[in-house]
Amino acid sequence: MCAFDSLHVDHVGFSVGDLAAATEEFTGRYGFTVHSRSVDSAGGGARTVALGTRNIRFVLTEAKNLDHATAAYVERHGDGVSDIAFSTPDAAAAYTEAVRRGARPVAAPVERDGVVTASIAAFGDVVHTFVGRPSPAEPWSLPGLRPAPASGCADTGTGLDRVDHFAVCLEAGHLKTAVEFYETVLDFEMVFTERIIVGGQAMDSMVVQSRSGGVTLTLIEPDESLAAGQIDQFLKDHGGAGVQHIAFATDDIVRDVGRLGDRGVAFLDTPGTYYDLVPQRLELRRHGLDDLRRLNILADQDQDGQLLQIFTRSTHPRGTLFFEVIERLGARTFGSGNIKALYSAVELQQAKDAEQK
Repeated sequence: MCAFDSLHVDHVGFSVGDLAAATEEFTGRYGFTVHSRSVDSAGGGARTVALGTRNIRFVLTEAKNLDHATAAYVERHGDGVSDIAFSTPDAAAAYTEAVRRGARPVAAPVERDGVVTASIAAFGDVVHTFVGRPSPAEPWSLPGLRPAPASGCADTGTGLDRVDHFAVCLEAGHLKTAVEFYETVLDFEMVFTERIIVGGQAMDSMVVQSRSGGVTLTLIEPDESLAAGQIDQFLKDHGGAGVQHIAFATDDIVRDVGRLGDRGVAFLDTPGTYYDLVPQRLELRRHGLDDLRRLNILADQDQDGQLLQIFTRSTHPRGTLFFEVIERLGARTFGSGNIKALYSAVELQQAKDAEQK
């Protein structure tokens, strides 16, 4: 059995400048529950909170002093994803094999509180941490964290279930290298490729997925030979490559978008003409067109089925991070129609934001 056959998303690590505010954002708007916290008396240069819902686990870290790596990340990028961690039966073996195949080591295997962790470099300032726990084990157990009194929503009611995929913006010319890294080092497979042209702008994307299907990354680079667009803007504002958005899977997007909206989550608007054309592109298998139009939900399909998506309006000061809610009705990849619609919606929102400045 290969060391990478059963990789899944263990947790998403965020570096943040204000831990209390970030925690409030996810508990208040997304219905996450705080599960564990770092022990202040244990010392160290950072404070950490682990929170989430169902199979979604976020680990937020704030530096307590300026020489901590988290402080450097926030200074360069603002709040953002700094670790996409993978669960694996043997973290040490996964790390050793990844390094043997050419991965750049970041942190050698170490066992603490019964959990083994080890990290390799991924893209930009993002790392992949392999996490190995004894079986059976509490999936929320992480080194240095202790269970916290219940806070947030014990029953979230949002329906968000797991991380469906990550969208990653890369500098021009780095897409093929990144795909080769995931294929040769971590045994991922390329499952989808697309070139999107919108007006005078263009971008290329390739989707890579772990053998288990538990980790999916949409890797995107801009075409510098054409006009600059939102990918170029992300790279400028973020300060290099990074995670642009995280998609949450749900089994009922109409229900959950309504619930998230009630909690204060704002979503991108979609032009009404988009919905006028939906019946020409596909016959909806679930949910009515009126519901999709009312909630600004996008509909598309691939060769295996349909998918419904919506994207949040970024609340990040730099506009470099937002979220997605997605319901898959058999679809395994992504429809090109929605990618173009998202690109256009983000362009429209950026234009509105620029007018307000």
